[in-house]
Amino acid sequence: MEFWLRYDLRSPEFAAPVSALAQTAIEQAEWADTRGFAAVQLSEHHGSADNYNPSPLLLGAAIAARTKNMRLAPVVIVPLQDPVRLAEDVCVLDQLSMGRVELTAALGYVPSEFEMFGVSMKDRGARTDRALQVLRAAFDGRPFDFDGRQGTISPRAHSEAGPPLFVGGSVPAAARRAGKYGDGFYPMTGSEGMIGEYERACADHGRPVGPIITAPPPNYIHVSRDPERDWERIAPYVMHESNSYAQLAKELGQQTPYAEVETVDDLRKLGTYLVLTPEECIDYLRPHRDKHHMVFAMLTGGLDPDLSWESLELLAAEVVPVLQADAEPGASS
Repeated sequence: MEFWLRYDLRSPEFAAPVSALAQTAIEQAEWADTRGFAAVQLSEHHGSADNYNPSPLLLGAAIAARTKNMRLAPVVIVPLQDPVRLAEDVCVLDQLSMGRVELTAALGYVPSEFEMFGVSMKDRGARTDRALQVLRAAFDGRPFDFDGRQGTISPRAHSEAGPPLFVGGSVPAAARRAGKYGDGFYPMTGSEGMIGEYERACADHGRPVGPIITAPPPNYIHVSRDPERDWERIAPYVMHESNSYAQLAKELGQQTPYAEVETVDDLRKLGTYLVLTPEECIDYLRPHRDKHHMVFAMLTGGLDPDLSWESLELLAAEVVPVLQADAEPGASS
């Protein structure tokens, strides 16, 4: 199991400003770079009332300048992007980071975001295919050719084969795209059944089955010396995240692991969020060691940076080394 950090820079009215959260994210990534963390995941949404980060590649560039080891794993809503400019930006980020980019292409699902960009949601599948074609050509060092547009992306990525390209999603079409264009598949929550679809698509297109990124639940773990105290301290922030996702899912008629909550007891019963001591965190994660990675969203809902640092320092000092030692040959638990 790898340990990842994740940042989306949500900044609701009661939280720290975006600038403070962004600086915290950069500083935490730099600090974690030599403490056993493998990657930092950067998410994207647009027009959010709570300032959700719309530019994961820009944040990735800032983090690249302050780190040397961690992979940069932006999740980009590709049908909203011009595919040529997206390929250029990803290749430049790979150059800046000396080959540490690992891109996940997402389809997007929020109608208002597509309206902002003047893109019809009916076209998102076709636009995603075009973007993946251009990205694949750029990473392979080939010219692209689509809709009368031709050219070659320059400079190429730093990595000889280009950044690993994952396709994310929870429907069969996403699995098929991953098999056709991707180097791996990132099935989203509740979509483990898509793995077989992905493997069949790889066979159909003569491509090897790549890594399948799976992570254990829940969606958030806060490591604490005093969980009872810290449930109260983190509650406003994680309530904001849970309520935001739940309200959006309700509007769209989609299923979600999130729910609208009003109290700490509601949060605890939900199971999506956990506050654990270092020992409890180790016990919780040990059965999931076969998973690809565990993501720790250190600034969930605009979490106070001081609380975030407390959790990260405990995680790095008392959880990560133990689980990494477990994974060493000959280790027993």
